[in-house]
Amino acid sequence: MKRVPRSWLADPRFDWQLSRGRKLNSVPGKDIQVRRASQLNIDNISDFNIAMALETEGKQLDPETVREGVQAVFSRNDLGFYVIAEQNARPVGQLLITYEWSDWRNAFFWWIQSVYVSPEYRRHGVYRALHYYATEGARREGDVCGLRLYVDKGNSIAQGVYSGLNMHPTNYDMYEIDFNTNPVVPVELKLEEVEEDATG
Repeated sequence: MKRVPRSWLADPRFDWQLSRGRKLNSVPGKDIQVRRASQLNIDNISDFNIAMALETEGKQLDPETVREGVQAVFSRNDLGFYVIAEQNARPVGQLLITYEWSDWRNAFFWWIQSVYVSPEYRRHGVYRALHYYATEGARREGDVCGLRLYVDKGNSIAQGVYSGLNMHPTNYDMYEIDFNTNPVVPVELKLEEVEEDATG
């Protein structure tokens, strides 16, 4: 299903300056501008993603693969979009919005991913600005039923930030098969296992 963001995303009037032009005092003496990222930000986003993976998971990502992955978001309209926070035209933070269709709700969830704020700008309201931009955009869409994200269970600081922005833990745990780290192993299932109800 192709996902085409609506016109507000490309409208420069929605390149949201906090409080509609007021100074954001949480970054002393400076404004924080939040806008939808453009292809001119591909290098910044790629660098942020590489730094984030190293800092949070100790992973050394392949720069070429990351850049191609970031480029894909700009080349396709069904993957999502990046949001950039800037100080004096310098990128200082980002997030990625991707889409999940909920047939239960007949609407989309927006997933917040690839969150990164430059270390010297943390605890200065940068993520809050990014989050508000995404929230306001989701409300304007009309077919978005909510925002979701995942957070490391041990990251109590991030959990506190998200809770302070009216996000709440869910009853779900996340399971995955990562084909890049786990080789595919053939699994033989007995007939009774195949027929077993796995909805629980």
